Amino acid sequence: MSGSVVLLHLAGAVALMLFATRMVKTGVERAYGDVLRHRLRATMRNPILAVLAGTGLAIAFQSSTAVTLLVGSFAGAGIVSGAAGQLAVRGAEIGSAIVTKLLTFDLTLLVPLCLITGTFMFMATERRDWRQVGRILVGIGLLILSLEMIGQASEPLRDSQLMPVIIDYFSGDPLTAYLLAALITWLFQSSIAAVLLMATLAGRGLITPELGVVLVLGVNLGSSVIAPMLTRGAEPGVRVVPVGNLLMRGLGSLVMLVLMMIVKPTVGFLGATASDQIVNAHILFNVIILIAGLPLAGLVYRASEKIVALGVKPEAADALHVTELSALDEKALGTPSQALANATREVVRVCETVEIMLKRIIELYEDADADRIRALAALDDRVDAKHAAIKIYLAKLTKNSLTEAEALRCQELIGACVKLEQVGDIIVRNMLVHVRKKFEQGLAFTDEGWRELTAFHAAVLANARMAFNVLVSRDAETARLLVLEKDRLRDSEKEASQSHFLRLRDGTPKSIETSSIHLDTIRDLKQINSLLTSMAYPVLEERGLLRGSRLKAS
Repeated sequence: MSGSVVLLHLAGAVALMLFATRMVKTGVERAYGDVLRHRLRATMRNPILAVLAGTGLAIAFQSSTAVTLLVGSFAGAGIVSGAAGQLAVRGAEIGSAIVTKLLTFDLTLLVPLCLITGTFMFMATERRDWRQVGRILVGIGLLILSLEMIGQASEPLRDSQLMPVIIDYFSGDPLTAYLLAALITWLFQSSIAAVLLMATLAGRGLITPELGVVLVLGVNLGSSVIAPMLTRGAEPGVRVVPVGNLLMRGLGSLVMLVLMMIVKPTVGFLGATASDQIVNAHILFNVIILIAGLPLAGLVYRASEKIVALGVKPEAADALHVTELSALDEKALGTPSQALANATREVVRVCETVEIMLKRIIELYEDADADRIRALAALDDRVDAKHAAIKIYLAKLTKNSLTEAEALRCQELIGACVKLEQVGDIIVRNMLVHVRKKFEQGLAFTDEGWRELTAFHAAVLANARMAFNVLVSRDAETARLLVLEKDRLRDSEKEASQSHFLRLRDGTPKSIETSSIHLDTIRDLKQINSLLTSMAYPVLEERGLLRGSRLKAS
């Protein structure tokens, strides 16, 4: 068999392995992603639990990079602390190494079982969770099959005259081998796939154990680069955890490489076979990094923050300052059209602040702390201040001679501003109280109850954005759709309440404990939706599309 054909078969087997790994990861994310994210948030306060949670997620997702990106987003949103995020990532690397070890066992019998069972589950039902489990099983079957194919495809390389020359070269130049392994891992976007490939080739006698350990160190460097590259355009807070992982794992691998080049230790203690030695070296390296990372988590996080801050342009701070400038130009009061445009700009800023409050409040129901609660309350203070300034500005404007249309627009903006201020009060004075009660008493919603609340909140948030658009565009069709959504939301409220009372009747403990919080939150969200929907009424009244408080039949 020619060398090009051998390489073609090997490339095909590697491609199947990458596809199968992605298939398992996708299936887990679609079937259990929300539950796993919720569990991660709930356990990140305890350092040991953070490590275990990261380990479990990496095993489930078949990817430590996915966990790093997830934890980085949590840290950027303030949901978890930076130190806890670092520990969770350390655990994720251990989980990824464990997956690699499991896949090196003889699992040949699982191939047909996984393929048959997975295909049947995927095709025999329309249930989303069953179909995703089927996807996971098929992915596992293909992953094991790809390892067999890599072994078979690489078999002719054992007789190649060129292969020993290449191996001898890299054995004598460990730095180049280290960098090559890092590049391969970055191209694969998976440390699991890279280590499995090297372990399989070592098992066929194509890679010496000593060279294999060097390559494993390169794999860890390449894997630690992936997340920082994927988040290079993200917010600074999101990038800190991936950069911290690069500091610990990337620099750790480089230090280990230098020590190996100086000490030249034997690797026989790592396992009986070359394949075992490579995989066990991968596990041992990540265990060492975990142990070193426990006391250094806080220090690494602070160093990561400083590194990320170096890449933030100074103009960004000025841009944030500009967003706080007021659009209420007193000099424009003599020109009503300009003054109304200025007031509209300022009311839109209030809309943006209220939207942020509405988005953050549901996050606090899931995970809250004193700092984030104070930050949300501070946003309400900003809304109150802008509300007062806008009312005074428009009151001054009414002293001028206004056309009928200008007077109506003035009243519309004042009304919208009042409603936005009331929405902010509901969020802070009602819903934040529910948040404090939930966490002070250690309460938790049922999974079904939480899904109902988040779905209801998502609908209200979507309607809020529609209401803000109507305020600017004054589009009659959008206003009409917004009022129709109010009726649909009323039906959703009834369904959610009925489901909640059914759980109460069945004696579900969590439903009983959180009953008042659940029902009060639904009521508050409904009231918010009503206030925001009423912002569309002036547009509909102007076009004669309202009869009393109801839409006319179209």
